[in-house]
Amino acid sequence: MEVKNESFEELFKVEETKKLRRIKPGEKITATIVGIGQETTFLDVGGKSEGVLNSSELADKEGNFTKATGDRIDVYFLQTKGSEQLFTMTIGSGSSNAHLEEAFRSQIPVEGFVKAEIKGGFEITLGGNIRAFCPYSQMGLRRVEDAAKEYLETHMKFLISRFEEGGRNLVLSARAIQEAEREELKEKLQQVLEEGQTVEGVISSVRDFGAFVDIGGVDGLIPISEIGWSRVENVADYFHVDQKVSVVVKKIDWEKDRISLSYKETLADPWDTVSEQFPEGTTHTGTVARLAQFGAFITLAPGIDGLIHISKLGGGRKIHHPREVMEEGQNIDVNIESTDQVERRISLVPTDYVSPESTDIAEQSEYKSYISGNKKKKGTSDVGSLGAMLKAKLAEKK
Repeated sequence: MEVKNESFEELFKVEETKKLRRIKPGEKITATIVGIGQETTFLDVGGKSEGVLNSSELADKEGNFTKATGDRIDVYFLQTKGSEQLFTMTIGSGSSNAHLEEAFRSQIPVEGFVKAEIKGGFEITLGGNIRAFCPYSQMGLRRVEDAAKEYLETHMKFLISRFEEGGRNLVLSARAIQEAEREELKEKLQQVLEEGQTVEGVISSVRDFGAFVDIGGVDGLIPISEIGWSRVENVADYFHVDQKVSVVVKKIDWEKDRISLSYKETLADPWDTVSEQFPEGTTHTGTVARLAQFGAFITLAPGIDGLIHISKLGGGRKIHHPREVMEEGQNIDVNIESTDQVERRISLVPTDYVSPESTDIAEQSEYKSYISGNKKKKGTSDVGSLGAMLKAKLAEKK
C-alpha cells in the first residue's frame, strides 16, 4: 500500500505541473512534435491541452515533411478553439485580411512572394493575392549591390509594420525578423564562443581597412593586418561578399559588440621554415618593399621580409636615406647575414657590400704581400740581410 500511495502522490505532482499554459496571441514558444498527420500536426506545448499546427507548414515544395516526431520547433500562438491551441510557424498562402490583421497586432511572421521591384522597394504578395510593400532598407540586414537579382521571385518572411485601410495599405519588414533571429543566435554564441577558437563564417562586407565576417549571429572583423603574412594592399584581392572562410577568434568584447578575427593564423606560417629556406651566408633575389630612415625592407618570399641597414647601403659612401640609392619595387641581390626566427628578423647585405673591417684586413694583406715581394726580388732573406750588415761593421773596424 505504501508503494501505491507514493505512486498516487507522484501522479498528482505530474498533473499539477501540467496546468494549462496561459499563452498570449502572438507569443513565440518552442514546442515538441508528438505526431504528424496529413492535415494536422500535434504539439506538446507543456500544458494539458495539445497544440495543433497545419501540417503543410512542415512540408517542402515537393510535399515532403522536413520535420519528424520528437523534433522541437519554434511556433507562434494564434488562438484557442475548444481544448485546442492553434499555432503557426508563419502565416502564409490562403491568409485573409483578418489573419493578416492578427499577424500585425501579434507580430506574427507572414510569408510573402517578392513579385516586382517598384519605386523605393519591392511589391510583395501575401496570401496569394494581397499586395504589400517593403522598402529597400527593410529587405535585409546588409546592403546588396543588385537588389533585384538578390530578392526578386523569392519567398521570404516578413513582419507587418503598418496595417491601414482594412489591409489595403500594408508595409512589411524582413529586416525586423532577421534582427530578432540574429539576437537569438548571438545569445547562444555568447555561451560557446571563446578566444583562440577556429570558426567558420561568411564574408558579409569588404572594406578598405578589413573584412567583416558573419560567424552566426554576429559579425567579426578581420583587420587588414590579419589577412595575410605578407603586406596586404587591397582587401578585395583576398575576399568577396558571401565567401566562406575559416578564422581564428582573437579578441571578444560583448559590451561593445566587437569581435576581432584573424585569417592569416589559419594559414601556414612562412617563418616556421625560414632557417631552411634562407640559411645564413646564402644569396637570394628580393624586392624592395619599403624604405625607412634606418634602412630598406626587402621581401624575400610572401610573408618574409629582411632588413638592409642604411650603413650597408651606398657602396662605401655615406647616405642619409635609402631612397638615394634605391626605390620601392626594385629587385636586388642580397646575402643572408643573420636570421632570428624567434624575433622574426633577417639581417641582409647587398651582394657587393664590403665591410670596413674587411677593407682594413685587405689593405694590410696587400701591404704585407708588397713588402714580402720586394724582399724576394733582392734575393735576400731577413736573416741574410742582418748577417751582411754585421760583416760590414766588422770590416769597418778592421
